[in-house]
Amino acid sequence: MEKFKLVSQFKPFGDQPVAIDKLVNNINLGIKEQTLLGATGTGKTFTIANVIERVNKPTIVLAHNKTLAGQLYAELKSFFPENRVEYFISYYDYYQPEAYVPSKDMYIEKDSSINDEIDEMRHAATASILERKDTIIVASVSCIYGIGDPDDYKNSMLTLRVGQIIKKDDLLEKLVNMQFSRSMIEFDRGMFRTRGDNIDILPTYDSKEGIRISMFDDEIEKISKFDVVTGKTIKNQNVISIFPATHFVLNEEKRLEALRRIEEELKDQIDYFTNKGQLLEAERIKQRTNYDLEMLKEIGSCSGVENYSRHLSLRNEGETPSVLLDFFGDDYLMIIDESHVTLPQVRGMYNGDRSRKQTLVDYGFRLPSALDNRPLNFSEFEKKIKQVIYCSATPGDYELNRSVEIVEQIIRPTGLLDPIVKIRPTKNQIDRIVEDIKKQNELGEKTLITTLTIKMSEDLTDYLKEAGIKVAYLHSEIKALERLEVIRKLRSGVYDVIVGINLLREGLDIPEVSLICILDADKEGFLRSERSLIQTIGRAARNSNGRVIMYADHMTDSMQKAIDETNRRRNIQEKYNKEHGITPKTIIKEITNPINISTKESGFDLGVVESTKVNEMSTVEKNKLINTLEKQMKKAAQELNFEEAMMLRDMILELKVETNGKKSK
Repeated sequence: MEKFKLVSQFKPFGDQPVAIDKLVNNINLGIKEQTLLGATGTGKTFTIANVIERVNKPTIVLAHNKTLAGQLYAELKSFFPENRVEYFISYYDYYQPEAYVPSKDMYIEKDSSINDEIDEMRHAATASILERKDTIIVASVSCIYGIGDPDDYKNSMLTLRVGQIIKKDDLLEKLVNMQFSRSMIEFDRGMFRTRGDNIDILPTYDSKEGIRISMFDDEIEKISKFDVVTGKTIKNQNVISIFPATHFVLNEEKRLEALRRIEEELKDQIDYFTNKGQLLEAERIKQRTNYDLEMLKEIGSCSGVENYSRHLSLRNEGETPSVLLDFFGDDYLMIIDESHVTLPQVRGMYNGDRSRKQTLVDYGFRLPSALDNRPLNFSEFEKKIKQVIYCSATPGDYELNRSVEIVEQIIRPTGLLDPIVKIRPTKNQIDRIVEDIKKQNELGEKTLITTLTIKMSEDLTDYLKEAGIKVAYLHSEIKALERLEVIRKLRSGVYDVIVGINLLREGLDIPEVSLICILDADKEGFLRSERSLIQTIGRAARNSNGRVIMYADHMTDSMQKAIDETNRRRNIQEKYNKEHGITPKTIIKEITNPINISTKESGFDLGVVESTKVNEMSTVEKNKLINTLEKQMKKAAQELNFEEAMMLRDMILELKVETNGKKSK
């Protein structure tokens, strides 16, 4: 079996070795649940990487949002360059679920835009876990949604060897049955083409390297991988495995049985509606399902094929759907990062999905079996867990109650302390924040400001831009993979400040940040609870000058508890540093490029400023660029494309700051 190999210039330090030993021993003893209570910046990811290497089990790392998942993916990929590290998140750039609003008699058809590159990563993840055991998959909660039966997926896999006897027509038929499409013009993922004795295949899990099968009569003469762009051979192979082009794949026998079951359910549902006098619903379900049946018979798939997943996988009513976790087999390790947020998210998925689909069933838009196209409920999720480590600086009651052992990791390898927390009144808070930012800039350090609402974050961002500060906002309406780019720009000096809401709390690793400003700290609620405040405070714990300023007019219980816990940890850390003669040092962390996911914006090149090295331009060139962007901004505004105009306005302001140090008058 392939082994995990951790590559790092660092060694476990402080209380990391003890934490690693405890976690590994518990796993080896067969303990199912344990918690790593790690203070922010103590190197929890490095600790987990060491645990993965030592226990040597396939591992899934579950994160509660795509930003955190992307960061964990980048870190683990750098730790395990010789092993498989994959990324599995929702592949929708845009998703509008199918729905029906009875009060308005309004049917909303499913509408979605699938990101091809993320889809490729998802297929790479399932292929890797079936091929190799030394695989880590970093996933969002999308991993609890049904994706097809792993046994069907694996059984449909095509393994070819040099010297194998197979008719060319039989091979092409197998590819079609695996949902590959034939094309002589396009050559994209999930397609194949024939040229003489060569068959070129482009798997769904790799858009850059194609597979070329060279035939001599009925014998496979050569198997090679080639560059899709240049056509040049990369390497020759004796054997190769090709996975199906879709996760929903089934053999002919299963397909016929599935069609029979769908037809039977359709008849029962038509009878049900007819007996109740719901003739419109009966006709609606008849027409819609018959059309889908025709598509399934002819091409093996249809729009919304996932709604028939119960029949396609021959499951019984209410039976648990197959999800990514099923691809791991019976022995794997699960890491739930920021568990106090991730677990409630997993718990809430099922009910919301069920309510929407029940309405579709009641009004004849879907068969009752569509209810089984769903995410796992929480009890099903619990049953699929083999061994788990909950990771959080602030674990929830669920984790604390279920864990056999709470492993605490307080000491930072760098000797860094939890930040000093100060409280300031709200009077003149914005002016004081501007002063603090300017002092931060003089030191070459960065600032995070957290607000309560999107509008507050955007308004504050606009105000700071007017004041000549290089600032960006970060909230839920910013595309997931663009958030990583914003963070990278803060670290590299394009921005000095980020204004955000709750996205600033969880798992964001920005060592350049030494100041956190928390506005409305005394507004009790989710964003200003004890756990939320501790998480927010922790963002400043990766810098030796770390400090937090809470703007509040009175002290709440949550504020007091958060400050007390921060001081407790700081005292433990100071004592350790004193005993071992350690001087706190700011973390030095390489600024890595984010996952490169392309986005298409109609008729507008967002990369115009990105790709231009502004610092290398003359003043005349900079002013030319500003004039060009201003014309584009006015044109966009005239065409009522205000979103585009706002983005251009922000670019202009940033360029003026770069050019003049402040907004031009």
